This record gives sequence, structure tokens and C-alpha cells, in this order.
Amino acid sequence: MGGAISLLAVNFIISQIFTAAFLTIAAKSRQRRSALWCAAGFSIASLSAVCEAIVPFSATPRLFAIAAFACVLGGFCLLRFGLGLFYQVPVRAPVLVACFVAGVALDVAIFDLPRGTWQHSFFYQMPFVLILAWTASVVIRSTRRSFYDWLLFGLLALSSAYYFAKIYAAVAVGAGATAQDYVSSNFALVSQALGAMLIVGAGLAMLGVMVKDIVDDAQAQSEIDLLSGLYNRRGFMERVMPLLHARASETPGTLILADLDRFKLVNDTYGHLTGDEVIRRFARVLMDVMPNRAVAGRLGGEEFAVYLPCTELEEARVVAHGMRAAIMSQQISGLPETARVTSSFGVAVVGRGEALDPVMQRADEALYMAKANGRNRVECAETPKTVVNPSVPHWIARTSAQDA
Repeated sequence: MGGAISLLAVNFIISQIFTAAFLTIAAKSRQRRSALWCAAGFSIASLSAVCEAIVPFSATPRLFAIAAFACVLGGFCLLRFGLGLFYQVPVRAPVLVACFVAGVALDVAIFDLPRGTWQHSFFYQMPFVLILAWTASVVIRSTRRSFYDWLLFGLLALSSAYYFAKIYAAVAVGAGATAQDYVSSNFALVSQALGAMLIVGAGLAMLGVMVKDIVDDAQAQSEIDLLSGLYNRRGFMERVMPLLHARASETPGTLILADLDRFKLVNDTYGHLTGDEVIRRFARVLMDVMPNRAVAGRLGGEEFAVYLPCTELEEARVVAHGMRAAIMSQQISGLPETARVTSSFGVAVVGRGEALDPVMQRADEALYMAKANGRNRVECAETPKTVVNPSVPHWIARTSAQDA
């Protein structure tokens, strides 16, 4: 009995450690609700060890034996709910509650059946088999496919198989004639030892997927420009570099550099809040006009970049014209009603096997040419074309400044 009691204590401590770990994750992750439900699952399941340890010494063993069963099943149900939130494969709470109530009712119904029989063992273990299999299916039904996701799926499936195997083991080895005898049986010793290993494995895998989610979020935040919502320079470079070496066809990619005209005067004349709104609106224009496969970023200040994979120069020039016309049509809060923001564009095609830096240099030269030739135009690095400036109701700082 001492060995089994010791393992029950170990399982309780392990579960409490995971409870604390998930509570810590909840404080750091955007998946706070999921982590809290998982913490609750481990905490509730850990109470089963307390109940099982009390059974041999209690005057009401039936109560504590059923409570132990309910704690394990309840903990598994809470883990199903929490992982469902995390993997975006949710389950309705009433359905899960109904499964829990049905499982506990089944345990109550079979309590007086002879232990060590197929009937008792099958109906006792099947609720655990089913809830763990159901939880494992959540991972497969989601779109996440990292190493930790597959590891978690494997451990959950293994845990389900473990409880299924216990149906045979309880009959073959014997789990004690009564609930009080269970703790002193060899079956309890082996069951608690294997259970401890599966708890550690599954718990670490759950922590792994959630910690990876936190790391991915932090990396994404470090690559996003908070004002525009586009990639910053680092994020843009890291997204575009692999595309240069993974083009699926002979069609080259094309880079567009864009710069808001006389943006400094917008800030100086109308204030930085208005300038921020101009940046946000231009970023929205880029996202609306560019193709779905394109990558857009704010390189700094009022300079933006858009990479169009597998796109010819002429098609990219048309896209740039669409962006130029779209921003000019915007009425932006903080500017006079007749004022319009304009922008200049430089376009350069990517040569086969060419690195990004020389492409950016050529696009920047074309952008400089667009600025020098009057702004509000598109110039191409290989075949510069002149674009006649359309008339607008009012140019910002039309005659008072020449700087960009």
C-alpha cells in the first residue's frame, strides 16, 4: 500500500505543478482562457489522488471512490474544453457537462458489480478512453501542425489507448475485490506509475504548444509596425527573402517602393495625429489594392514597400498606379476637405537569382526619379515612364515647399 500511496502523492504534486505552470501561461498568453481551463483541469484531476488515498481508511469508501472517478473525468473534460478553445475546435459547455454527468452516473451504477470482471472494468474505463480520444481529435481537426502539436496528439492518443488497455489489465492482474483493496494491489502500483509518466508527457506537450504560441506572438509583434499594421523593415525582409528563392514559375517578382509626398509638411502643418492617420490610411490602401499573394511593409517614416511575387513589371506598374489613385481619392480626417495626399512610386523587377538589396536600390532610384519629376507619379527602373499629374482640388503645400 505504501508504494501506491507514494505514487498518488507524486501524481498530486505533479498535477499541482502543471496547474501553477498553466496559471503562469495564462498571465502571458493571448490564449488566457484556454490556459485557465487547462489549469483547472489539472487541479481538479489532482484531487482524485487525495480521494483514492482516503478510500482505504474511510468509513464511506463508496463516496470517495466515486469522487476519485469524478475528479479524473472532470479534469479530462476541462482539458477538452481548454484545448478546444486553444485549437479553435470548441465544444458547447452543456454537451461536456452532459458527458461528465453520464460518466459519473455510469460509475455509480456499476459500483456494486464484482471488480475484476469484464463488465465492471469496461464500463469503468470507457469514459476515460472516449474523452481522451475526443480531446486528441481536437488537435487533428485544427490547422496547427507543429512538432509540439503532433507530440500532444500522440500522447493524448496514447493516454486513451492506455485506459483501454487497463480494461484487460484490471481483469488479468486484478484491481482488488473492493474499492479499499485497490490501493494495496499491484495493479494500482503499475497504474499510478504509468499514469504519472503520461501526466508529465501530456502536460509538457500542452505547455509546449502554448509556449510556442507565446513565442510566435512575440516574434510577430516584433515584426509588425504598430502604427500601420504592416510588417516593419525586419518583418518585410524576412517574408520576402524566401520568396526570391522559391518562385514557382519563370515569371519574376517585382518590388514597389512608395513614399508619401511632402509628409513632413503634413506633420508640421496639421499635427502628428493627422500624420499618423495618413500613415494608417495609406497602409490600408496598400492592403486593399495589392494582390492577396503580395507582401507589404513600412520601411520607416513615410516609406513603404510592396513585393509582388511572380509578377511582370507592367502588371506591377498598374498596381502602383492603382495605389497612387486610391490614396489621392481619400478624404482624411484632420486635413482640409479639399486637401488630398499624394504619393510617388518606384518599381523594379527582380532578376532571376538576384538578391533583394540591388532590387531595392533600383526601385529607390526610380522612386527618386518620380520625386524629381514632380511627385504623384510612378516610375519604373528599367523603362521609366512619365505620368501626367491629374488635377486635384488642392495640393498640400503645393507652392510652399519642395522637400519630400
